[in-house]
Amino acid sequence: MAEWKPVCRLEEIPLLGSRIVNSTGGDVAVFRTASGEVFALRDQCPHGGGSIARGLVHGNQVTCPKHGWRLRLDSGEVVAPDQGCSRRYPVRVERHTVLVAI
Repeated sequence: MAEWKPVCRLEEIPLLGSRIVNSTGGDVAVFRTASGEVFALRDQCPHGGGSIARGLVHGNQVTCPKHGWRLRLDSGEVVAPDQGCSRRYPVRVERHTVLVAI
């Protein structure tokens, strides 16, 4: 069973930005969309293994800065025509604190 880990205050993640959380299973990228939704994915592009936390957030997607692959923040799935997936982690916000199930 996953443990809910408090990772930061909501305001510490800028709109259209991200934050990297270290975990024993690998780094996790926590994203915040323009509308304020928060998502968490494994911080590794399925294509080249680069950090997606440094990518461009747009809508409910992030574009990997290394090769331009787009990943859906709500599922971790790569947008066609490319194929692949980055692990998604459940996220919740309680009293302005972001928690990730790791």
